[in-house]
Amino acid sequence: MAYIGREPQVGNFQVCDAISVVNGQAAYTMQVNSVNVSPETANHMLVSLNGVLQAPGSSYTVSGSTITFASNLVTGDVINFIHILGSVLDLGVPSDNTVSTAKIVDGAVTAAKATGFGKIAQVVQTTKTDTWSQSTSGNTFYNPTNFSRTITPTATSSKILIMTTASFSGTKNYEFAGKILRQIGGSDAEILIGDAASSRARTFMSKRTNEAQDFANFNMTILDSPSTTSEITYKVMGATESSATLYLNRGFNDTDNSGEWRAASSIVCMEVLA
Repeated sequence: MAYIGREPQVGNFQVCDAISVVNGQAAYTMQVNSVNVSPETANHMLVSLNGVLQAPGSSYTVSGSTITFASNLVTGDVINFIHILGSVLDLGVPSDNTVSTAKIVDGAVTAAKATGFGKIAQVVQTTKTDTWSQSTSGNTFYNPTNFSRTITPTATSSKILIMTTASFSGTKNYEFAGKILRQIGGSDAEILIGDAASSRARTFMSKRTNEAQDFANFNMTILDSPSTTSEITYKVMGATESSATLYLNRGFNDTDNSGEWRAASSIVCMEVLA
């Protein structure tokens, strides 16, 4: 229902603690629950002295948390109450369960406010459903075209949970390898590979195929700690043990019949607040 005339204003209404009059004293400290309070102005107060409302400015003034009456009070005077109306723009502290989603401005809740490890700040995904092929040199890793995912963390303390599925294939009886690269500002870094061991190649995971239509499916998951708020690109990389053609989302033969398959691959990145 609309208001007729000016809409009532809502303030942070407070009643000050009782004040004992000191003979010959005009200035007193205002408190609420034993904590000093400072009214917006003298006009934002209702003050009763000896049962009579006082006129702001002429009967009393305020400075910070101090109210000063126009003349010294004496024994027998009673400050009945001091009611602080608050600023007409001050809503005070909302009651529990009163702030709805509609009242929160989009983007107002930042990572700094949404503290606590395990809370998800954002989720982004890249999917690739078309096929890709690449002539390879043995143990050289390649990133399929348009198969990467960017994400920009909101805090340097955030961790990034990366979950990838990549369906590689190639010549049968070959060993395939998959790993994830993190790129920040044009600089690539491997975020999880096996330890060095003589001439052995290092990767996140590997698989050998036995048939020409087999897929080397790599499901790779890692919680990364990039320590940055710059844009990050995560790439899925694939390799073969010897020179061959590496495929994504299709088998080696890929003949046109129902016994051959087309697959899909994806990258999901989740910012986890820490």
